[in-house]
Amino acid sequence: MRNLLKRIIPHPHTVREHRHLRFLPRDILHDPDIFHLTRRSTAGGVAAGLFAAFIPFPGHFLYAALLAIFFRVNLPLAFLCSLITNPLTIPPFFYLAYRVGALILAMPPHPVEFELSLAWFRNGFLDIWEPLLLGSLICATVSALIGYFGVRLIWWLSVSRRWEKRRRERRR
Repeated sequence: MRNLLKRIIPHPHTVREHRHLRFLPRDILHDPDIFHLTRRSTAGGVAAGLFAAFIPFPGHFLYAALLAIFFRVNLPLAFLCSLITNPLTIPPFFYLAYRVGALILAMPPHPVEFELSLAWFRNGFLDIWEPLLLGSLICATVSALIGYFGVRLIWWLSVSRRWEKRRRERRR
């Protein structure tokens, strides 16, 4: 698993020179913990990226980077995992989050006709902001937990298989 991740994620130098991260102090990006591929940092990077993907405001990369730096987990993986939110997936993700929030708040969902205008944000967003934010927080937390424990499980299975393979080779 580690070798696969090394091929997928960008090199630390590439991340340090990324134009969207220039606002960060240089010493933060030189912390080796945010680039290591350990079981903890890998799972944490995936969790940070998945959590950031469900935040219903623009700037998922920034949220993922800040979470990764704060928790000292893998920054490139947090970036990559926040990519699940893109123009194709935003509508179903946030509709799911809205429905989850409406269900939890026991609010009857009403049809939302989105329009990219300031007038819609002043009027239409006021009707859905509570269930959307609550649902986003719940979906973000659940997806981050599933991502974290899923990576930990996959990592454990990968290590177990390698140990088993070594045992079999030693017996020969």
